[in-house]
Amino acid sequence: MSKIEVKGIYKLFGKQPQKWLAAAQGGMSKEELLAKSGHTLGLRDISLNIEAGSIHVIMGLSGSGKSTLIRHFNRLIEPTAGQILVDGQDVTALPPRELEKFRQQKMSMVFQRFGLFPHRSVLDNAVYGLKVQGVKRAEREEKALYWLEQVGLKGFEKQFPHQLSGGMQQRVGLARALATDAEILLMDEAFSALDPLIRREMQDQLLVLQEKLHKTIVFITHDLDEALRIGNRIAILKDGELVQEGTAEDILLRPATDYVAAFLQDVNRSKVLTAAHAIHGGIPRLTLTSSPAEAVQAMSQAKQDYSAVLDGTQLKGVLTLNAAQQANANGDSITTKLIDVAQIAGHTPLDELLGDLLTERQPAAVVDENGHYRGMLARSKVAQLLGAQVA
Repeated sequence: MSKIEVKGIYKLFGKQPQKWLAAAQGGMSKEELLAKSGHTLGLRDISLNIEAGSIHVIMGLSGSGKSTLIRHFNRLIEPTAGQILVDGQDVTALPPRELEKFRQQKMSMVFQRFGLFPHRSVLDNAVYGLKVQGVKRAEREEKALYWLEQVGLKGFEKQFPHQLSGGMQQRVGLARALATDAEILLMDEAFSALDPLIRREMQDQLLVLQEKLHKTIVFITHDLDEALRIGNRIAILKDGELVQEGTAEDILLRPATDYVAAFLQDVNRSKVLTAAHAIHGGIPRLTLTSSPAEAVQAMSQAKQDYSAVLDGTQLKGVLTLNAAQQANANGDSITTKLIDVAQIAGHTPLDELLGDLLTERQPAAVVDENGHYRGMLARSKVAQLLGAQVA
């Protein structure tokens, strides 16, 4: 289900954007438009669907239009043409008072340079959004303290921004955004000012929080490694135009243009892609009550030599086709033939699995953070993703 729908957004910067809109819509190049009109083309015909509960990354080099686009979502920038729909509501049509309420309650923003008030304590910074909403002091401080603890800043409430490291300052900004309980987080180059090690820690923090919260997050970055690591889907912009949008797997395996392919040259896929990207799509799923005959039929139809046997969402083991046939012949239950297999967290980078994949022939299962079965790891897909034969 789409949380945010971006429909045909154009943005021209200049004194008479509407006068030159038709030229931009007709395909006039960015350079020609600037030369003839003095207007800068910021965005051209951008359309996206952003799913509820996902991290949707918008990326590109400097000047690509990514920060311009994200500022359309809460109308910090007004579009020249097009619509932004949030839960079906056209944000571009909201009158001033409704827009203010929308910004306070629906969306929170985390900025590149932290955006903290230097003269206010960590706690006072964290409660700011709640204060604007009119939440009473005791309640807002309780919420802010909770989120400060969640981002690892318990005990730092009375400190001031200048007393914190860059990573800690950004955690304050994240706590402030989360405290408002907004459904959507807009994160504009939120980690790009941080040192590489701290940056990765913040990415980890975001992913851990997202597993609990399932917010809709729009994340802006110029770093492809970061985009591939955290994004459920990725949109790549160039000169104000959308050149490709899809999953990390789509973009890595099927770059749409030479520009996207050039982006991918130096990516270490094994560090970016995870076990969740390498799930086998065709392994049958059985239950503990499935009969041996049903198991044989399911595997035969799927043309697979084993299946996963589940108890609800939990994997109880793997059943091979030979074992199912034996159970069927002997009148045994499939539960007597199950094989235990390794269970791998979906967020595990593929580079941490390569050694085991080369030496271990037994199937391995992929599970989420709660141990729920996601699928079986496909060695052939790992090889495809990494561009080398693993098995």
